[in-house]
Amino acid sequence: MDSLTITDPPFPPAATQADRHAIVIGSGFGGLAAAVRLGARGYRVTVLEKLDAPGGRASVFRQDGFTFDAGPTIITAPFLLDELWALCGKRLEDDLTLKRMHPFYRLRFDDGSTFDASEDPDHMRSEVQRLSPSDVAGYEAFMKLSAETCQIGFEQLGDYHFGSIMDMVKIAPDLLRLGGLRTVYNKIGQYVKDERLRVAFSFHPLLIGGNPMKVSALYTLIPYLERRWGVHWAMGGTGAVVQGLAKLIEGQGNTILCNTEVTQITTRNGKATGVRLASGETIPADIVVSNADSAFTYTKLLSETRRLRWSDFRLRHSRYSMGLFVWYFGTNRRYDDVFHHTIMLGPRYAGLLNDIFERKVLAEDFSLYLHRPSATDPSVAPEGCDAFYVLSPVPNLQGNVDWRTAAEPYRQRIAAHLEKTLLPDLGKHVVSSKLITPLDFRDRLLATHGCAFGLEPVLQQSAWFRPHNKSEDVEGLYFVGAGTHPGAGVPGVLSSAKVLDRVVPHASALVQ
Repeated sequence: MDSLTITDPPFPPAATQADRHAIVIGSGFGGLAAAVRLGARGYRVTVLEKLDAPGGRASVFRQDGFTFDAGPTIITAPFLLDELWALCGKRLEDDLTLKRMHPFYRLRFDDGSTFDASEDPDHMRSEVQRLSPSDVAGYEAFMKLSAETCQIGFEQLGDYHFGSIMDMVKIAPDLLRLGGLRTVYNKIGQYVKDERLRVAFSFHPLLIGGNPMKVSALYTLIPYLERRWGVHWAMGGTGAVVQGLAKLIEGQGNTILCNTEVTQITTRNGKATGVRLASGETIPADIVVSNADSAFTYTKLLSETRRLRWSDFRLRHSRYSMGLFVWYFGTNRRYDDVFHHTIMLGPRYAGLLNDIFERKVLAEDFSLYLHRPSATDPSVAPEGCDAFYVLSPVPNLQGNVDWRTAAEPYRQRIAAHLEKTLLPDLGKHVVSSKLITPLDFRDRLLATHGCAFGLEPVLQQSAWFRPHNKSEDVEGLYFVGAGTHPGAGVPGVLSSAKVLDRVVPHASALVQ
């Protein structure tokens, strides 16, 4: 990987007619997948990364002998990775080991009760039965809805290009039939009555930046997606997936340049012509693909370009996903009774979500995702130790939280809660610590308003209503990642790169 972290990159020469050049801005999962697919379509590809290593939101922190994945911690729909390896004539299993999680995760409710989610239908029925026997039949009906929604919303439309409003018209009957005009929480309430089960089957949109009380019921597809393809851990951490993708790109003869920040997408007569770097250098290209935040791309990287559809005014009045507060910590003891993935629900659900997404205030209570990868993978922590991160959804920077002063008190409140519930004597055993707040998402990852997932995936900002994979404002500019269709999450951003196969011409088609 040393060859991929170049401080003073040798800029590639201008493309010739037989050597069509594609620039990819950003090396998150979406950008890396885009580079692989463009390489397979005959392009010479240069990936430009602001940070000192590939990965973007999926980057890795190494500290005090611990390895912390900064972003995603699970792989679902791994066939999307299989496809990328196959495009390079390789097999995923030769480079990566994906371990299925059993269970996927444990939900721990504020009253101390638990629910263990898995891909085993019998196990899931028994978990529902244990909490609320009267909801078993409703749960079974809900999973049938989830299966049909997944088949249409993900398998058919996940890599579909919504280039015209007529594309939305075509799916309107299915959208209405599947309850797409209702919210996730509301739709699930039609099937199960126990409040804990409503939470257990409605929290998933938070994994992609959406408020379950606001986003379309089409996102009820996620429980079935998890059942069908499983929830996996990449041995070595998510960074191992990043390294594997980077090696595919290098094996195609293409390049990743790190420590290389793009400050402007250059255009001429409404067409992308390349990029300008913070150093002042310019790199020409036949096409440009942005894996950067879509709002940032339009307002900052295209600030010199006339835009009609995605104007600054429109983006100022769009809805944005929440922020994240993440505490990475390592302990000098193991907590072997704690699962790999634990979701710890607080005393409020709807009220807390309203505080985060609507009022944008930092509440006294919280819900948490506790990640203990060393439960599965001993390589991420020194012997006898545990690696953790704990994540709390919080307001984005459109609120008035001053994270420069609020971060440490908030961490202390979370630490006290963990010590009281799952991690006894935690304060005595923490030997490594690092904090990430929405300020880091804004400053390090250039995320608008410090959002973790770009535009919120409400119905009026989904599919055709979301920034298109093929820019409406600039010819030769394309988008991948959380800010475009189909949205955030590893399956989403990998699918966004797959859309490029539909909208980007083969390199040979550009030869005059």
